[in-house]
Order: sequence, then structure tokens, then C-alpha cells
Amino acid sequence: MKKVRILTVTALAACLFCGCGAGSLSQIGGQSTTTTANAGGALGNILGSVLGLDKMTQANLVGTWSYSQPGCAFTSEQLLAQAGGELAASQIKTKLQPTFQKVGISSANTQVTFNQDGTFAAKIAGKQWSGKYTFDESTGKVTMSGLILNINCYAKRNSTGISLLFEASKLLTLMQTMSAASGNSSSTLGTISDVAKNYNGLRVGFDMK
Repeated sequence: MKKVRILTVTALAACLFCGCGAGSLSQIGGQSTTTTANAGGALGNILGSVLGLDKMTQANLVGTWSYSQPGCAFTSEQLLAQAGGELAASQIKTKLQPTFQKVGISSANTQVTFNQDGTFAAKIAGKQWSGKYTFDESTGKVTMSGLILNINCYAKRNSTGISLLFEASKLLTLMQTMSAASGNSSSTLGTISDVAKNYNGLRVGFDMK
């Protein structure tokens, strides 16, 4: 029995040194790594599309953030699943992109700075807005109060920075107040309402980096 074991170990060692079986071992290792990566990616996607799963702190919020693309998230994993998961979230962003462009939202004219002292300074579609804010770390709720507008949104982390997400009616109020769009603003902004009506628990807004 001992002789058989010695021969088996010797054969395996020879196989490894010669490279025969490297493909099989590589395949097994790759399969395991791929599975882990896929699981991590799926978890990351869920965290990115559901409010409250990845908690932010006040320190995470402080800084200057510039608009990169439309953002969206759901208030629960169940509502995300009902909507169609990550594919639906991606489609919502794609649908909102031309709407945001027509209203005048771009990376060049839409930014917000959250200061440590509880003040903020924002520029939405080129229009200045500043005031004070509070942040509830337990819910991710940001309350922004200024001379032009008082409004609530929700902050969460995304892969490149943060997202500021609103109930559809609040986002409409923000855009109508801050946007320079006039003539076709009603029909353009109506797209946001239409999208929100199709999904329960949807929050929409800005991905920022």
C-alpha cells in the first residue's frame, strides 16, 4: 500500500513539473475565481441599486461632487427584484439620460459641495444654490435648506463616488426650480414622472464623482 502511495505522489509531482494537468488545475482555479468574482459583482450591483444597504457616514458625504450620469436606486431588494433587477436599473438610467440633457444637466454645470460645518454650495444646470444641510446616517437622508429651495434626498455610495437620489416629485421640483429649461420643460420632465410611475419604491437623481 505504501509503495502505491509513493508511486501516486511521484506521478503527480512529475505531472506538475511537466505541466501536464496545469490546464486542469488552472481551469479549476479559474472557475473558483470566476464564481467568487461573479458573486462579488452581484453583491456590488445590489448594494449600488438599493438604498440603505451600504451605509454612508458624514465623512463620506463631505467633499465636492460633480454630476456624471443619471442615478437610480430602489428602497428595498424586493422592489429591485420586482422591477427586473440590475437590467431594469440600467435601462432606467439610459432612459433618463436624454431627459437630463434637455433640461440642461451636465458635468460642467452641475456640482455640489458638502462642507464639514453643515453648509453646502451647489450648482444645478448652472444655477447657484447654497444653504445648510443635515445628514441622517441611519437612513441616508439629506435635508438641504436654502433661500431658493428646501428639499430632501438620499445619499448612497456608488462605484465612482456618491449618488443623490430623490422621490420623483422632489426631483421634478428641483429641476423645475433650478433648470434654465422653459418651453419644453413640462414634456421633458414628464418623462421622469412616467418612469417613476412604472416602478414602486424608485428613487432617481444624480450619480456624482
